[in-house]
Amino acid sequence: MKTPFVTKAQLEEITARYPTPFHLYDETGMRRNARQLNRAFAWAPSFREYFAVKATPTPAILKILKEEGCGVDCSSLTELMLAEKCGFRGHEIMFTSNNTLAEEFQLAHRLGAILNLDDITHVDFLEQSIGCIPETVFCRYNPGGVFTLGESKEGFQVMDTPGEAKYGMTRPQLTEAFRALQGKGAKYFGLHAFLASNTISNEYYPELAGILFRLAVELKEETGCRIRYINLSGGIGVPYLPEQEAIDIAAVGEGVRRKYEEILVPAGMGDVELCSELGRYMMGPYGCLVTRAIHEKHIYKEYIGVDACAADLMRPAVYGAYHHITVMGKENAPCDQIYDVTGALCENCDKFAVDRPLPKIDRGDLLVIHDTGAHGHCMGYNYNGKLRSAELLLKEDGGVEMIRRAETPEDYFATVVW
Repeated sequence: MKTPFVTKAQLEEITARYPTPFHLYDETGMRRNARQLNRAFAWAPSFREYFAVKATPTPAILKILKEEGCGVDCSSLTELMLAEKCGFRGHEIMFTSNNTLAEEFQLAHRLGAILNLDDITHVDFLEQSIGCIPETVFCRYNPGGVFTLGESKEGFQVMDTPGEAKYGMTRPQLTEAFRALQGKGAKYFGLHAFLASNTISNEYYPELAGILFRLAVELKEETGCRIRYINLSGGIGVPYLPEQEAIDIAAVGEGVRRKYEEILVPAGMGDVELCSELGRYMMGPYGCLVTRAIHEKHIYKEYIGVDACAADLMRPAVYGAYHHITVMGKENAPCDQIYDVTGALCENCDKFAVDRPLPKIDRGDLLVIHDTGAHGHCMGYNYNGKLRSAELLLKEDGGVEMIRRAETPEDYFATVVW
């Protein structure tokens, strides 16, 4: 059973000031989580989490994570601009390249960000774009094929297909890229790889670390380059389903430490600095979408219409993703009704739940849709002229602050040339 981080009484007070729908974030939870991550990797030299800005590009959130010692991982020009406005500078910023524009490299370089190259052709393109090669450069690795981790009666514990992903360099390209970068003046090198998404296995990060640590040793021997950094990227997930268990981040950190001491230390690389690039793990459980039931419909199925729609949270509509729903005030009522919970878009996929057992829902009931703190509000869009909702912060002292207002029709029309 999932328990919201906010009570019905709190929500009634909040909705008296701020109309539904809105995304609500838990400052206490996100700070606690960031501290647990930092403790888990406190053994690693100069460890830093580079929060994936794309997951929750909201200034108030980024500033809180900065206070907890996090950097930011950016993937676009506007994300770099956002990082700068939030006070991130220099190596507090990682820019992970992907089909990159020259102006993106130029701004990242001006900010002193660490550049993480996605493709071997970006070596020359980077030099042409900024007129030099920085002293510190990362390269992204794609091992190809299928990545699997462990088997059970239900199948693989983790399985993904890096070979189908557009990101990263092949193994031979890494050697070629390191040599080329070194020849152009780079002195310190980093490795990065992302092999699987939303894993809830404590073994994923240690397995990925082992792959990258062995690769770092090989590349050092092949090229003589000084591998100073290894970015374990993202991929650590959250338990969207109520029966799933959350990652034990302390166990994850200990597993990575064992790989570090087994592989890097004997190779004379015990000074390699580790970093992560987590988004979903850092914020997913610490946000929820609050919406109100406004209609019910009884035809071939039972429908509950709410005042939010896929413009506020598109993951269920686009991916069929599960997000748990709590009907506030009815947490202990029997889930003896089967509903589709829908928004108002003119698309049949605009559903937050399909055939979901829930307590009887009445018009006016408040619903909390869990785990929207990452890849929630930020993936919104304006199809059907729908306007994206506000973002609110539930502060540590129990107060609530609006950190992004809801869109207005004036916002929607602002870019139109009549």
